[in-house]
Amino acid sequence: MKEIRILYLYPDMLNLYGDRGNIQALKYRAEKRGITVQIDHHYLDGQAPNFCDYDIVFSGGGADKEQALVAVDMMQYKEDIKKAVEQGVFFLLVCGSYQLFGKYYKGVEGDMIPGLEIFDFYTEAIQDRSKRCIGNVVIQVELNGKQTKVIGYENHGGQTKDVASAFGKVLKGQGNAFGATEEGFMIKNVIATYIHGTLLSKNPDVTDYIIQYALERKYEEKIELEPLDDTFEEKCREQLLHRFLGEE
Repeated sequence: MKEIRILYLYPDMLNLYGDRGNIQALKYRAEKRGITVQIDHHYLDGQAPNFCDYDIVFSGGGADKEQALVAVDMMQYKEDIKKAVEQGVFFLLVCGSYQLFGKYYKGVEGDMIPGLEIFDFYTEAIQDRSKRCIGNVVIQVELNGKQTKVIGYENHGGQTKDVASAFGKVLKGQGNAFGATEEGFMIKNVIATYIHGTLLSKNPDVTDYIIQYALERKYEEKIELEPLDDTFEEKCREQLLHRFLGEE
């Protein structure tokens, strides 16, 4: 029986808009296929995890206060996290965690939160607190050569710039910054995004991409995931896409 090991970072502090649902979606879709899922949690000031021991690492979104606290704790693992990324461990990063993997986050008052500098993008908040990238979002994404529309919800004041490789093309919403044409960041083993609510439960193709990648990397063989009955999920997606984009 195949197994996936997941590390969930700071679940008590980084869980805006139901980000925990991403862990539940991964577990559900893996176990429906007979894949065992082990989930470990890392909390502030907890024992240092060995990031390279895991197949998937997930970190969600939080407010500026929580993000600042987490950044200090996470900084001590900077080299270990970088090593895990380089070795191909899959990282799913939402909102504040997306920002922390860049160069820095500059807050509304000009306060600087140093990033892990794993990637070259950076984020600066708009000084006017009333202006936020907020609302439903749809992006066009390519996963293993297949085009899919990713649906979710964004709510961020931070404007992320210098993104070398986007997660997807914005069809509705703001994306990485006001008026951006692209949303998030993606390489083969990293998806970083502002999409909440909850990304993986609304987008089975993304969930399966992560599961398939993790299994192929771990077992060093081509994996064909057993198809699941996604009739209900697709009906929901059709309704949302019609509402957001006017598609039939």
